Amino acid sequence: MTYAHTFGDVEHRPVAVIGAGTLGRRIALMFASRGGTVRVYDPSAEQVAAATEYVAQTLPGVIERRGSGAVGRAEAAGSLDDALRDAWLVVEAVPERLDIKIPLWGQIDAAAPADTIFATNSSSYPSRLMTEHIRDKSRMCNMHFYMPPGSNAVDLMSDGETSRDVLDTLLAVLPEYDIHPFEARKESVGFIFNRVWAAIKRECLEVVAEGVARPEDVDGMFRINWHMPVGPFQMMDQVGLDVVLDIENHYAEENPHLPAGPRELLHRYVDAGKLGVKTGEGFYRHR
Repeated sequence: MTYAHTFGDVEHRPVAVIGAGTLGRRIALMFASRGGTVRVYDPSAEQVAAATEYVAQTLPGVIERRGSGAVGRAEAAGSLDDALRDAWLVVEAVPERLDIKIPLWGQIDAAAPADTIFATNSSSYPSRLMTEHIRDKSRMCNMHFYMPPGSNAVDLMSDGETSRDVLDTLLAVLPEYDIHPFEARKESVGFIFNRVWAAIKRECLEVVAEGVARPEDVDGMFRINWHMPVGPFQMMDQVGLDVVLDIENHYAEENPHLPAGPRELLHRYVDAGKLGVKTGEGFYRHR
């Protein structure tokens, strides 16, 4: 089976996005920006409805600002089978837990067309840890998004057996959707940019955990000194503090010498139900 595709080969085939949360809906947005169809599946019908509405409302402005592309559509899929029908690519964007991801990939493998490329949006887990129930591991890779449509770089990384055709196809085709891929040349927890960002984010959390500064102080200095529109704590609120904590816990499993202060600070917010934008309050109030 070949996984070599050109944009012309896949232009009229759908992309499946599994997981309709903060990043899932943004991933769907990008793949709908060339006039095609994206099918979104999530166990929560409410999340799927919010995701398709987000794409419908946001996409025209994305196309206008970009000056290219065409308005496509995001469709709600009632099942994995519906989502995967004739899909050339499936992107998994579910919570950062292997006990969810591993069985889900087995279900995807059973339902997907033979030439579908498999990609996980995991923020920190190498894709090789999810392939237990995937028969052909050469079709699987990491494709880690940041915060599209504003931050459009993605990390690509092999699962150790990924076909060169898979990676070359993604390197060539993703820019058609204004998604800009960079390949990690060897396995790296955190890939390329996320590994660097994790160190910055962790130290930001540490200075607040130690009482040296407030979140707004750190963010204010980032905005002034680096001319960033938002600072690290604002970005963490956008991602979701529960997601940030899951990622930090994974890094700590890999490196037990990391300071505990950042995770303890995040736990206080998560335990209080303050997850960021999605709950109306995190490091900042959003209502």
